[in-house]
Amino acid sequence: MTSIPPPSALRAALDGTATVLTPGADAFEAAHQIRLGGVDAVPVAVVRPTDTTGVARTVRLAAEHGLELAVRSGGHSALGRGRQHGALVLDVRGLDTIRIDRGAGTATAGGGITAGAYTAATAEHGLVTPFGDTGTVGVAGITLGGGVGFLSRRLGMTIDSLRAAQVVTADGKVRLASPDSYPDLFWGIRGGGGNLGVVTELTFDVHELGTVVGGPLILPGTPASVAGAVSLLRAAPRELAAIVMVMVAPPMPFLPAEVHGRLITMVNLCWSGDVDEAEAAVAPLRALGDQEGGVLADLVAPGPYPGLLVGPEGPPLAMRYRSFFADDLDEASAAELLAALESSTATMRAVQLRVLGGAVADVPADATAFVHRDAAITGVVAAAEGTSAAVAEHAGWATALADRLRAGRPGAYVNFVPDGDPALLADAYPGATGRRLAALKGTYDPHNLFRGNLNVEPVQAP
Repeated sequence: MTSIPPPSALRAALDGTATVLTPGADAFEAAHQIRLGGVDAVPVAVVRPTDTTGVARTVRLAAEHGLELAVRSGGHSALGRGRQHGALVLDVRGLDTIRIDRGAGTATAGGGITAGAYTAATAEHGLVTPFGDTGTVGVAGITLGGGVGFLSRRLGMTIDSLRAAQVVTADGKVRLASPDSYPDLFWGIRGGGGNLGVVTELTFDVHELGTVVGGPLILPGTPASVAGAVSLLRAAPRELAAIVMVMVAPPMPFLPAEVHGRLITMVNLCWSGDVDEAEAAVAPLRALGDQEGGVLADLVAPGPYPGLLVGPEGPPLAMRYRSFFADDLDEASAAELLAALESSTATMRAVQLRVLGGAVADVPADATAFVHRDAAITGVVAAAEGTSAAVAEHAGWATALADRLRAGRPGAYVNFVPDGDPALLADAYPGATGRRLAALKGTYDPHNLFRGNLNVEPVQAP
């Protein structure tokens, strides 16, 4: 049964280990904002712990009172679950410290640090841990879902660099998950989303990295440029990676005015190998642009790696999108993709393609809860509008296009899953993986306290 304690009782129970903000407080409105627009939910309170003890007390408090618990770090949840109506929001952004041990080759960070802050700190030592492509994303959140970005082909996914994590489970206990301590929990938090607990500290491997060569290379949006870019990236050395955005060109200042509103293929590149070899590595993509009518903009240049981890600009937008995995993307599929973008009436619409392979595929599929290691591509079809009502009209369009691009291959990347559809759950965690996660859920969260996610229902051991 749910009982909502008054603010004074919340503060007393937390005993100085967290700040409590409730509706009407000056900082409350800003505290429960998230990156996803169109989410109008109002929580009962926002709790901001200062340490792991505060997190553990908040978890126990939510369990004792039957409160919905929403865990918020970077605020980029595809489900918008960092802000739930009537929930107790556990905001871990105050846990943002980082300690770098160069001798051990590790960095240990709080569960509230962002990828940008972490990467800036390690870059001062010429070191890096692979995350995604956005600096404002929370490190804990991207890790729990897997972590695919600019360095994945060379260094693996984020979860492949994770050595250990401090996890507060549903009973309020603090457990160290690693290969030697709670190894089952360690398996589950690497790709299993937020189903098993709140991560308050993470220890990662750090890898040496100096100057990279990166930035957007913008080509005309043609079937040959889309399919060709994917093909070239699949065949490229592991040091070359890109996130390809196929979209209607917004009024970017570095694009000619006549290109605005036209379809483009924006190849956001990162070469992490020897700088002297970058020109040869990128040359085939530039040649592809020349073949398709000329490169529209070339901002690829040497620079520090943290500069590639930009955050989304502008006000939050309401979005509908669909994740997919694919084994290939030929010109016929690319033509369908472009035609769908052309026909859509969404204010913003795009298809993002991340080429996998390399170190991602080096890890056995059953080594972590992320099982889609053999896929060539992970992608997402997105539509955005100013309001949730307006964007709802485009949900079917996004789903239909994603289904065509997957070409029969099942799978969903949990960090890009926008709702709790049971079919998507089975896509993200198929077969034995889903059963193993459900059993772990039965062990560590038998009453499903952590359900503000792509939720795995607990299964009790016989």
